Amino acid sequence: MNQALRDELMKLSTAEKIELANELWDSIPPNEEEFELTPEQRQEIERRMAEHERDPSSAIPWEEVRERLRARFG
Repeated sequence: MNQALRDELMKLSTAEKIELANELWDSIPPNEEEFELTPEQRQEIERRMAEHERDPSSAIPWEEVRERLRARFG
């Protein structure tokens, strides 16, 4: 990355950096060939899915999670 561009990006506010990070992340097209889960990651996903299937009512809506995080971290 161009150092001048990096320097300018570092001047963004925290909110602007988060917005940019989200936009960059969303711009990455899914490509399974470039992104492979480790066996440990796959096992953790399977464990969480099984836990959710046992008790779907334990899930927390994203909106609630987001509000908790904002209340905790600003």
